[in-house]
Amino acid sequence: MKNIRITAFSLVAALCIGMMACKKDFVNINNDPNTSPVATPETLLAPALYSVINNNQTRALRLTNELMQDHVTTINSDEIHRYVIRPGESDNMWNNWYLARTNFVDMYKGAQKLQSSTYMGIGLILDVWTTSMITDMFGDVPYSEANRGRDTIYQPKFDAQKDIYTDLFRKLEEANTLLAKKQTVPTDDAPLDPLYKGDSTVNQWRKFGNSLYLRLLMRASAKTEINAAAKIKEIAETNTGNYPIFQNNDESAILRFTGVPPYTSAFYTYREFDFNGDNGLSSFFINNLKEWGDPRIAKWATTVSGAYEGIPSGYAPGNIPQRLSYYPKALMNEPLLGNIMNYSELQFILAEAALKGYISGNPATYYNKGVEAGITLWGLAVPAGYTNREGVKWNDALSPEDKMEMIMVQKYYSLFFTDFQQWHEYKRTGHPVLPKGPGLQNNGVMPARFKYPVYVQSLNRTNYQKAVTAMGGDDLNVKVWWNKN
Repeated sequence: MKNIRITAFSLVAALCIGMMACKKDFVNINNDPNTSPVATPETLLAPALYSVINNNQTRALRLTNELMQDHVTTINSDEIHRYVIRPGESDNMWNNWYLARTNFVDMYKGAQKLQSSTYMGIGLILDVWTTSMITDMFGDVPYSEANRGRDTIYQPKFDAQKDIYTDLFRKLEEANTLLAKKQTVPTDDAPLDPLYKGDSTVNQWRKFGNSLYLRLLMRASAKTEINAAAKIKEIAETNTGNYPIFQNNDESAILRFTGVPPYTSAFYTYREFDFNGDNGLSSFFINNLKEWGDPRIAKWATTVSGAYEGIPSGYAPGNIPQRLSYYPKALMNEPLLGNIMNYSELQFILAEAALKGYISGNPATYYNKGVEAGITLWGLAVPAGYTNREGVKWNDALSPEDKMEMIMVQKYYSLFFTDFQQWHEYKRTGHPVLPKGPGLQNNGVMPARFKYPVYVQSLNRTNYQKAVTAMGGDDLNVKVWWNKN
């Protein structure tokens, strides 16, 4: 239908130009008074959100899970697990995220016109979530002038990541204020919200926004100039009434796939071979779960001769290991692979905050909640005495660094198939400590970012060069602002 309309309009336009007979008010005359000139915010929500999550799933399978040793490819020429990232890998994320951000920005603007504080707040949260993925991946990126093609800005400037983060925090503050008004969502709109449908008071969206706020504050907490620690304390401890956050697994931000179109996993149309035919689970991923007796292993791995066995990551070229355990077929359509942010991740954020003194309380309390929630989220019972098992039990006698390892290795599993969050957390903390295989390239150093897409370098060259100069290069090893010492 869209193509038909475009074609029809083109024919009319051609006739107008040829015959010189069109009136200046042609567009106004042909506006339909019974329709909105812009898409209503509720209709933008589901398609844009679903598109981002599906894209994130495929990138997690191809990139994150290779870099972070969830699995290992058995294709010798595919060297992501060796820290070789080709420039073309950037295009997919850049294009998808920026396209989705246009819809989320439009969602906010449309809600403004309709005076809908609820959809304004939701639009801001999703804008922040998408923008954070863009800047965490690349560093300095177009932001203040981005997504403004309608304003004839086709070569947007690149904003410094520090400035972007500062504005993301502002937007989350605004979203919290807007959603605090509790403007109810019409019952008819419930099916249009694939995340929290049925929550007419939008309190769940508000909790998601503030939980996301804590994720980003913790990510930037090493940069003292933004005073993230004080804000973390305010949200999590001193002003909790004004900043509600997740209280249980059910409140997690997860687009739970139904297995029936339109809400299906990105792998719904995959052949099983496309999903797991050329990769095997890594020794690191499998061995922790085996050591702990973690029941999630049955959800995430197949057995080989009755046992769970992994293979080493970073193997030398030509020394391809035999694939052992791999992802089960059922995981292809697992509803929980639509995860954006869950309650377990939040508890590990709070455990780290308590460990570093940002908030009061024993880190063990938050840690144990995170461990248990990570299991129960998957519909599994926590085994008796699980948090007292070797390798899981919190140990106050450990050094702060070893305690961070305990928190982050558990957080690693809570972030399973969650866009690039495992990778970002590893870059930020150096945890969990991953084994290094003999075939690693890039001097054995985990890439710190992805390079800008090649076409961006060409089509927005002046602003690209300014960004590269400001960041210190367009290289895999150039650290983003929050990751610099």
